[in-house]
Amino acid sequence: MMDPMTADAPDARRPASGRPLWRRITGSAWFHLFAAFVVFGLILSFVAKPYWVPSGSMEQTLQVGDRVLVNRLAYVGGATPHTGDIVVFDAGSGWDTTSAPPDNPIKAVLRWLGEVTGFGPSGPHTLIKRVIAGPGQTVKCCSADGKLVVDGKPLAEPYVFQDFPFQPGTLDCTTTPASPRCLPEVTVPKNSYLVMGDHRSNSSDGAIQCRGRTAPDAGCWRWARSEEIVGKAVVILWPVTRWSGL
Repeated sequence: MMDPMTADAPDARRPASGRPLWRRITGSAWFHLFAAFVVFGLILSFVAKPYWVPSGSMEQTLQVGDRVLVNRLAYVGGATPHTGDIVVFDAGSGWDTTSAPPDNPIKAVLRWLGEVTGFGPSGPHTLIKRVIAGPGQTVKCCSADGKLVVDGKPLAEPYVFQDFPFQPGTLDCTTTPASPRCLPEVTVPKNSYLVMGDHRSNSSDGAIQCRGRTAPDAGCWRWARSEEIVGKAVVILWPVTRWSGL
């Protein structure tokens, strides 16, 4: 006969909670926080990532401190950058992007968080520029009125801000010295892109070392390689007063 004193006592062999262990783990706040970080990391790695604009090389299109959203899926599945696209890329060894690491551990952590999330200073090797021409295209400067010429056609660039001086007959590609706007003719190599800043006279871009030259010089160009391109900048996220598509 069951002792009435123990009839309602919990079974010592059964856990206090009747839920399975995996339900208790997945239902915890710590698991939800961990899952959120994993999802956030996957989105930043494979889908879209904010990027902090560090310099004035893309003025007036982008201002120093703007946060732009980079579409990391823009060039998957055979898609390639086109003339006019604004791209973020990891600059190779030919670019002047070296900088000493922060000696302050707090600054180093903030730099790392900025690189990972895009909401702080980006890495010194990550740049944002506009695509001028892609593999196999021929580029030179300038036309009679000072425009870039791509595949024999002058390029309309309403976004250019404070270009180098160019005066037909006075300071052009036939005078000595030549206008710094002038560039030697070049064919863009395979898997490479010529990129420039919109603030043309204040951009250390792919053509900066070729300025004022008219004789062919393949060694002066710097290229954004296909494998180095992070994605396409598609919208200004911050500040809110500058929300717009790109």
